[in-house]
Amino acid sequence: MKLSRNTLSVALLAALIAPAAHAEVALDVIGGSEVSFEGLVQADFYNFDTDTIDYGADSATDLDGEDYVQELRRAELVLKGKGPGNFEWVLGYDAKDDKWLDVNAKYKFGNNANHFIQVGQFKQPGATMEELSSTKNNDFISKSSITNTLGTPRRLGVQYNYGDVNWGVTGSFFGRELTRNREHGSGYALRGYWAPINDAGNIFHIGASFLDKDTDGDAIRLRARPMADIVPTRFVDTGSSRTSASSLSNRTDRASSLGVEGLWVKGPFKLQGEYMKTDVQRTEGLADFDGDGYYVSGLWNITGETWGYKAGVPTTGLPDDPAKGMWQLGLRYDAIDLTDGIVVGGEMDSVTAGVNWYWRSNFKFMLNYVIVNQEKGALEDNPNALEARLQFYW
Repeated sequence: MKLSRNTLSVALLAALIAPAAHAEVALDVIGGSEVSFEGLVQADFYNFDTDTIDYGADSATDLDGEDYVQELRRAELVLKGKGPGNFEWVLGYDAKDDKWLDVNAKYKFGNNANHFIQVGQFKQPGATMEELSSTKNNDFISKSSITNTLGTPRRLGVQYNYGDVNWGVTGSFFGRELTRNREHGSGYALRGYWAPINDAGNIFHIGASFLDKDTDGDAIRLRARPMADIVPTRFVDTGSSRTSASSLSNRTDRASSLGVEGLWVKGPFKLQGEYMKTDVQRTEGLADFDGDGYYVSGLWNITGETWGYKAGVPTTGLPDDPAKGMWQLGLRYDAIDLTDGIVVGGEMDSVTAGVNWYWRSNFKFMLNYVIVNQEKGALEDNPNALEARLQFYW
């Protein structure tokens, strides 16, 4: 799993010498479509104060005794097109994870950016508000446990959205993920949101979502990393056994999730929280499984900037003073419970404290300290981690 020093050095050097431009790079006008190019490169470093598990291992079976791991987290390359007319399209690929990102076409009705139909692969409306927000503006290095564990990622499908600047309703039907050997199982998703207060530096938003899908192959596995995205080992895990009734990878039919979300912005302060509950229907007389989780986070822009609002998610702007950059302090509490009845997946709660520095138009530096508590039956594992991220985007 570890990235070689030479590879990491080349990636960071390329970020540092690249030309600075916040907006995407305009390429050409082809067939009436204004084509542009975007990119996002993230390099992570984690150092663990581990309890019982070797989280610095190259894989869950190849233990090396190290207490740190470093690796490129993302290397996203995205082509976008506007036009002809009210059409828009996007073609995205993550070279690090070797998978397709957004690959879709959208038609906007009239001049309303919140009234459209979309076909292709896109983030499902049944995902969390955090997942629907831009990855480059994550508040913390690891997204919440409900986003990573209970949310449904990008899928191929069709979506219809109707709304205005402060409200919207979305529905989608979806199938598998475009990249082969990834997520499968067809289903549908719904989301609605409303911002009764939506002014500059003063936002209040509430929303709810529902998703229902086939578990595909009569199996589903739910597991959570210890708030560290690139480690291979998960202590909290509902199991991979295809024979044991205590494993969700055996005799399941459908899975659904219900989510609620809230957001409040007041000047340089942002408070955000989400709750998600999942229900897995099981066959052959086995009791259904219920799991849930939530997070609450607070951010303070100590340099005074505020947030915007678009399509039901917060947006992060540029620093007021590019030379000094925008500084943020953040705190998050996160919890997830994957134990129900005979399925003992475990429980995890964590506290993350972080500082972010957006420098000029293209760079972001993140530093987090995470305290994690995990229980699974009579077992415990309580690692702490110091996490850092260097990001370049254009």
